[in-house]
Amino acid sequence: MLESVNSVHVILAVVIFLISYAIIVSEKINRSVVALCGALLMMIVGIVELHDAYTDHIHWETIFLLLGMMILVGITNKSGIFQYIAVKTAQSANGDPVKILVRLALLTAVGSAFIDNVTTVLLITPIIIAISRILHISSFPFLIMEILVCNIGGAATLVGDPPNIMIGVAANMSFNDFLLHITPAIVIILAVVIVYLKFFFSKQLHVKEQYIHQLMEIDAREYIRDMTLAKKSLFVFVLTLLGFVLHQFLNLEPALVALSGAALLMLIGVKDSEMEEVFHSVEWVTIFFFAGLFVLVGGLVEVGVIGRVATWMIEVTGGNMTLTSLVLLWGAGIASALVDNIPLVATMIPMVQDMCVQLALSPVESASLWWSLALGACLGGNGTLIASSANLVVVSIAIREGEPISFIDFLKISVPVTLLSLVLASVYVYVVFIKLGFA
Repeated sequence: MLESVNSVHVILAVVIFLISYAIIVSEKINRSVVALCGALLMMIVGIVELHDAYTDHIHWETIFLLLGMMILVGITNKSGIFQYIAVKTAQSANGDPVKILVRLALLTAVGSAFIDNVTTVLLITPIIIAISRILHISSFPFLIMEILVCNIGGAATLVGDPPNIMIGVAANMSFNDFLLHITPAIVIILAVVIVYLKFFFSKQLHVKEQYIHQLMEIDAREYIRDMTLAKKSLFVFVLTLLGFVLHQFLNLEPALVALSGAALLMLIGVKDSEMEEVFHSVEWVTIFFFAGLFVLVGGLVEVGVIGRVATWMIEVTGGNMTLTSLVLLWGAGIASALVDNIPLVATMIPMVQDMCVQLALSPVESASLWWSLALGACLGGNGTLIASSANLVVVSIAIREGEPISFIDFLKISVPVTLLSLVLASVYVYVVFIKLGFA
């Protein structure tokens, strides 16, 4: 920590952060480059010391957890097992498009709960478009469903969405904590949203019998490129998930569990000649973006800006826990509908930490604020097409395949779903966390 903070440092920190944030949101320049440049400026002008940057501000546990899961998913994807599961899911519905919509929604939700959202949509979007073409119907309902359900499902677990990983590390919350406190809320919200989408799209989902036969005749096993690797990947995936569930009893951090799973799969499933390809599958752009972002936010912490914002929010809500939790939930939800939820959560984490200290909150009261932030940030990702990286990935693939999704058409469905989700989350937070004290 710097020994003194002057007004020049405060102004510089705010200016560097806001300019960096604006450029990240505009997407004119690669966001990892912007975050790194902003972080370097924070250090060059003397706001953050280099030693403090990598010892205090960069959350290495978050980065290692992401790294382990990226390697694990990258290797598994080579086997073709994800595509196989998607095709079998569609066939299990006997070609009924409404049932396919529901089952692909459940598959996407479960997948995004254990695999990051971008990877989930990268795996499932091409399959959705292929199935739609076989059935000769528009892929629009399926793609919209995928986006909405992916963001909801990603909120269910510690590893489902990067903001959850960041919150889990900052608040010292385990995989099981998310299962107990957040997963039930997501199951309720998911069920309501799927029913809503099912009725909303029901008139668009009609298929001729001949096209259903074509879908049922596809041999899903053809999507498996390496059966041996598929079996090994599933084995390690199950072990890793078991490790997440038991990590508190084993005294192992989630990041260590993820890295161990990745290392084991590399050891038993990857040849020496393929090892370089595995490391290329890591999204280094995301890793460096996180590192730079942590230092950027660290600059605001160093000059006391985050603390002042926390104090202001306490004054606005009067320190009332119900009001504070709901303001945090809706504030994060609305904000994350307009900007990427990763930098948003990175900014809000130290603010919530300051609020907990200033209000001298009990562990249960503190937890209710963290859960409100997690729910708001993830559910708000459905607000607009630019609210989440996964949303943009689906749109880009759809455009490439000649089936573009317009911003307005998406809003007609996403806004009601987002508002409905936040209302349900608010009721859950009030009843379960505030009234019952189960946080």
